[in-house]
Amino acid sequence: MRGILAFFGSIGLSIIRNFGLISIMLASTFRLAVRPPFRFKLIIKQMEFIGVSSLMVVLLVGLFTGIVFQYQAYKGFYVFGMEAMTGMVVALAMARELGPVLSSIMIAARCSSAIAAELGTMRVTEQIDALFAQAVNPIQYLVVPRVLAGMIVTPILSFAATISGMAGGYFVGVNVLGINSHLYYENMVRFLKMSDFADGGIKALVFGILLTIIGCTKGYNASGGAMGVGVATTEAVALSCIMIIFFDMILTVMLY
Repeated sequence: MRGILAFFGSIGLSIIRNFGLISIMLASTFRLAVRPPFRFKLIIKQMEFIGVSSLMVVLLVGLFTGIVFQYQAYKGFYVFGMEAMTGMVVALAMARELGPVLSSIMIAARCSSAIAAELGTMRVTEQIDALFAQAVNPIQYLVVPRVLAGMIVTPILSFAATISGMAGGYFVGVNVLGINSHLYYENMVRFLKMSDFADGGIKALVFGILLTIIGCTKGYNASGGAMGVGVATTEAVALSCIMIIFFDMILTVMLY
């Protein structure tokens, strides 16, 4: 009994500790983001790393997701003779849900881990302490550009994944499954609204903040040498994916 309580107690303490560290880092980041100096070159550099380097992966994930979802939707709607409505289903699913979530998870897998590894290495090699010695705020120098870049590029990548998925669904629906192209397009345009893209963009904005701030927090607080950096990197990816799914649930309830 004592062992069970200790196990769940350690999990609870870990959750509280992570929540506290992430909250403190997030508050410090937004506070320092509006104070000079403004390092626009660092922000652009991080936008290139997070956004441009992740574009192809996000496009492929969106394309394959749209193709798979088109097949699955067709199988269900074919029973009722409503195959042309699959265009609407694929478009709404990609814009509201699959585009923001899947693109953010891919960005987290690629970038959150890299951010945690980079900052973790700087922590264990005392480079962050060197910034303190040079009167440079390490959070403003290292964390703020990454978080701002994530806020900017994640909604853009989410939109790209959504369009890619819609294109993949259209191609398969029309050219492979034989759905009338006019009906497919008309149903997709009729039911898809700009608010659906806006809601997906809001989700992606929140996810971009989460995956960057978690990667920064884990790396910034890493300890224990090379092994500690590895642990921080693994935890950053796992926690980012969990928080993306968790906040997706919250935002879905709030927005819809």
